[in-house]
Amino acid sequence: MKTRILLFLLTALFLMCGAKGFVLPAHAEPVDDLRRQLKDVQYKEAEVKIRLEQLDFDMKPENIERFFTGYGSTRPEELRESRRRQLQLEKDHLNSQLQQLASDRMRLENEIMNAQLVTPQSPGAVAVLQPNANRHLWLSNNLRTMLALCGLVLLLGSLVLRVLIRRRRHVEGLPNTDITQSL
Repeated sequence: MKTRILLFLLTALFLMCGAKGFVLPAHAEPVDDLRRQLKDVQYKEAEVKIRLEQLDFDMKPENIERFFTGYGSTRPEELRESRRRQLQLEKDHLNSQLQQLASDRMRLENEIMNAQLVTPQSPGAVAVLQPNANRHLWLSNNLRTMLALCGLVLLLGSLVLRVLIRRRRHVEGLPNTDITQSL
């Protein structure tokens, strides 16, 4: 029983060590993150531009007039002026937000270019430029995985051998003594 627990713990240890070999390269994560941020900024920038176009349309005098067609008021000029000011404030706010998004976009584009200069662009690009280097990288990253698989094969082989020995002793009528109990 102790041997089984020990073998199980060793196998679990090998498998945990082998799982670390599948981690992405460290340089790929920041560049991908920067690209994701850039896409978000570009999406927000497009939304703001669409809203600005809508505001330009709403600020036309005939559209402001049409906005209040159902209202009865003694001072329609004040209502129209109030609406125009409200739309202008929103437009000014969106213009400042658009400028901020444009500066963020430029900053992110520069960071992506700098990150690509410092690190390889992609693991595929390294493989194209240096095919043998990629092979050595694969071997070193997956050494733990290979050791874990060897340990698993040894464990399964020992269990199969043990079952075969028990069956043979049972068929031959020999006493069923467990080898591991004497250890």
